[in-house]
Amino acid sequence: MGQRDTLVKLYDTTLRDGTQSEDISFQVEDKVRIALELDQIGVHYIEGGWPGSNPKDIAFFKEIKKETLSQAKIAAFGSTRRAKTTPDKDNNIRTLIQSEPDVVTIFGKTWDFHVREALRISLDENMELIYDSLAFLKQNVAEVVYDAEHFFDGYKANPDYAIKTLLAAQDAKADCIVLCDTNGGTLPFEVGRIIEAVKKQITIPLGIHAHNDSECAVANSLVAVEHGAIHVQGTLNGFGERCGNANLCSIIPALKMKMGRECITDAQMKRLRTISRYVYELANLVPNKHQPYVGNSAFAHKGGVHVSAIQRHPETYEHMRPEVVGNITRVLISDLSGRSNILAKAEEFNLDIDSKDPLTLEILEEIKELENKGYQFEGAEASFELLMRRALGNMRHFFTVTGFRVIDARNGEDKKPLSEATVKVKVGGRIEHTAAEGSGPVNALDNALRKALESFYPKLREMKLLDYKVRVLPAGQGTASVTRVLIESGDKAGRWGTVGVSDNIIDASYHALVDALQYKLLRDQEAGKG
Repeated sequence: MGQRDTLVKLYDTTLRDGTQSEDISFQVEDKVRIALELDQIGVHYIEGGWPGSNPKDIAFFKEIKKETLSQAKIAAFGSTRRAKTTPDKDNNIRTLIQSEPDVVTIFGKTWDFHVREALRISLDENMELIYDSLAFLKQNVAEVVYDAEHFFDGYKANPDYAIKTLLAAQDAKADCIVLCDTNGGTLPFEVGRIIEAVKKQITIPLGIHAHNDSECAVANSLVAVEHGAIHVQGTLNGFGERCGNANLCSIIPALKMKMGRECITDAQMKRLRTISRYVYELANLVPNKHQPYVGNSAFAHKGGVHVSAIQRHPETYEHMRPEVVGNITRVLISDLSGRSNILAKAEEFNLDIDSKDPLTLEILEEIKELENKGYQFEGAEASFELLMRRALGNMRHFFTVTGFRVIDARNGEDKKPLSEATVKVKVGGRIEHTAAEGSGPVNALDNALRKALESFYPKLREMKLLDYKVRVLPAGQGTASVTRVLIESGDKAGRWGTVGVSDNIIDASYHALVDALQYKLLRDQEAGKG
C-alpha cells in the first residue's frame, strides 16, 4: 500500500484547544452536541478536554459515555508526570486514566529552552518524564498519542535533543508522535525539511498540530501530510488561542479534493458547512462569511464578467464545486454587476427574464442608481427580489402604508425615554389605524405595523426581527449624513435581508421593515399559506 492510499486520521480538538479562544466557552451540553456532530462527519478522534484541569471537562467524559458514537474515539488530554514523582502517583496521570477515554494524549517538552526555564530540570530528567509517563499509560490505556510540544522551535534550536525526546516516546511504545508548532511561527518549507529529518530516526506514525500565528496552520498541516504525517490535529473554523489552530474545515476538503487523500466520505464532507455554522451558533459567534470553502462568500461572484463566465463553465472562477462541502454558488448584485448578474439572480428566484428584454437593462440601471444613493443588495437579497418582481409587474400589492408617526418622549431627567408609533395601513378597501409602544422608535414602528397587519395576515406573528444594522454614509457629514439600514428577519422556514436608505434613520428603517413584511407575505403566498 502506497503512502497516498493510507487513511489520514483527523483529530479534532475544538472542545479543548478551540475553547482557549478568548471569545469561546462551551457548556458541557454544547460539548456533547458538538462531539455527536463531529462523529457524524467522520472525525476519527475527538479530544474532549483536560479532565485534570477543571470540573467541566470531567463532566464531559461522564456525559459522553451515555452517548453511542458511530466511529469516533474520545481522547483525554494531559501532560507528562511531574518531576520527582512516579506516574502511578501523579494526580494528572491518574485522572486521565480514571476518565476512561478511548485514547489518552499527553504533551511533553522538546525544546531545551523550555526544559531549563519552565520545568527547571535537567535535559535527561525531561526524557525520563516522557518515557515513564507514556510507558505507564500504555499499560493502562488502549491507545496513547504523544504531542511533542514546541517541536519545530525545539528542533531549530537544538535538533539533537529534540530528536532524543521523540526517541524516548518511541521507546515507550507511543502509538503516534504529533509534531507541534505550538507558537505558530514555522513556515511550510521548514515543516517539510524537518519532517524528512525526523523520519530518518522515527519509525512510528507521525502527526501534525499547527497553530496559525503566521497564517500558515492549514498550509503546514498539508505539507506535513505530503511528507508522511497520517494524523492531523485541528479545530472547526480554526478556533483556538491567539490566532487560532489549523482549520479542519479547510484541511478536510484540501486533503480529499486537492491531494487525493482519504479522510472522510463524500457524503460526510457535504455536511462540512452545516457543522461549521452549527459550531458558530453554539459559540454565539457570527460566522466568518469570507471563510474558505464554507463561508457565505466563498463562492460568491460580483463582477459581471465573472458571473457570465461561471454560468457557462463554473471552473472559470471557482476552484471546486461548492456543493462538495455543502455550499452554493451565489451571485451578488451591485453597481459592478452586468446583465448576466441580473439573469442569474432572476433564475435563482425562478423569475423568467429574457436576456434581450429591455426590462433587464432597466432593472440594472435602477440598481446602479439605487446603489449610488447608498443602497446595498449583497446583504439584502429579499429587497432585490421585491425590486425585480415590481419591475416585472408580478408582485402582489399586499398593503399600503398611507402614513406613520413616531414619537420619542422623556418624562423626567432620570427616566427612560418612551417610544410610540402610530400607523395607518390600507389592505384592499379597509383602513387600519393603530398605535404601539416599543423599546426605541424602530421597535415601536415595527410593533405598530405588525399590529395593524396581523388581523389581515395572521402568519406575520411567526416573523421575527433577528438583526438590525445601521451604517452612516458617507462619513464626515455628521447628523446630516445618509443612513443605510440593513434588517435581517426570519421565521421557521428561513431568514431574509432587507435594506432602506434615507437621510432620516426612521425613514430608512421604515423602508427596510416594510420590505421585510412584504417578503414574508410573498413567501407565504408562494408556499400556499395565504
